[in-house]
Amino acid sequence: MDSAEKKMRQTIESLKSKLLNIRAGRANPAMLNGVMVSYYGTPTPIQSVANITVPEAKQLFIKPYDRSTLKDIERAINEANLGIAPTNNGEMIILTIPDLTEERRREYVKQAKAVGEEAKVALRNIRQDANNEIKRQEYPEDEEKMYLDEIQELITKYNKLVDDEIKIKEQELMQV
Repeated sequence: MDSAEKKMRQTIESLKSKLLNIRAGRANPAMLNGVMVSYYGTPTPIQSVANITVPEAKQLFIKPYDRSTLKDIERAINEANLGIAPTNNGEMIILTIPDLTEERRREYVKQAKAVGEEAKVALRNIRQDANNEIKRQEYPEDEEKMYLDEIQELITKYNKLVDDEIKIKEQELMQV
């Protein structure tokens, strides 16, 4: 039971981090998660080679710790295909987030719902594993039913959490 709930909590945390990567028309340093910069030939996360700040709602400033990496950071952002053109002013890179069109917002909502569905599938797999484990233990029939019901309550609780997270993200995306 504890193992299943721990895995379900991890699934929710994973969902939250994936939802952070879906843009909402506002600048968010999490948009750059996963961008790898070639730092002296080694792929390095952008957060390790630069300071990322949000001076305004629609801008990100990326100031490298070592100015010689400016071109590498710019190249990495272009290769990450974020849909945002970086501007290099010689000291830092400025990302200006364009306003989202209605069509683009709906596309992001679909993407968020797909991420939510993946989380629900993961939760169902965890439930299935837990149910199989309970049946394998050969408990008395009434005890087995009690454990299966507890697992079902857990899955219901975590599915509601997934739905709530998706609803929050959808509102955030559709807000103009």
